[in-house]
Amino acid sequence: MRQTGLLAAVDPGRSKCGVVLADPRSHTVLAAAILPPQEARDRIARWQQQGMAAVVLGNGTGSAAWQHHLQQLGLTVLLVDERGTTLAARERYWDLEGRRHWRRWLPAGLRVPPRDIDDVVAQLLLERHLGRCLARGPEPIRTGPGP
Repeated sequence: MRQTGLLAAVDPGRSKCGVVLADPRSHTVLAAAILPPQEARDRIARWQQQGMAAVVLGNGTGSAAWQHHLQQLGLTVLLVDERGTTLAARERYWDLEGRRHWRRWLPAGLRVPPRDIDDVVAQLLLERHLGRCLARGPEPIRTGPGP
């Protein structure tokens, strides 16, 4: 298996998980998705086949089972403190997507993203690990099964 330098991040959850794949060298998120847990595991396994060898994982609820699963796959697991990421992801969402239409006039505390933001939480975990922000690539966000 070739080593590509790609990193993944997982925001684990019981019903849905945020996952991202990034190239730290280009500071770019290559893929992001919100998937059911089994689909997220399958996606991580596909990324591993592409040479991704490490996963950043939030250390909150549900992380122990994910850590065990990822280590069974032979992946390096990098735990990151996930306190406050859900609230931080609300603001980061607007940085990534832009404040359009009437939402741009709302105070920050009243802006609620129009979709789930588990993928943004996963991106924040990866950014915390790397110590820098990442830009989004051209791939659209997936919110269900798919390639």
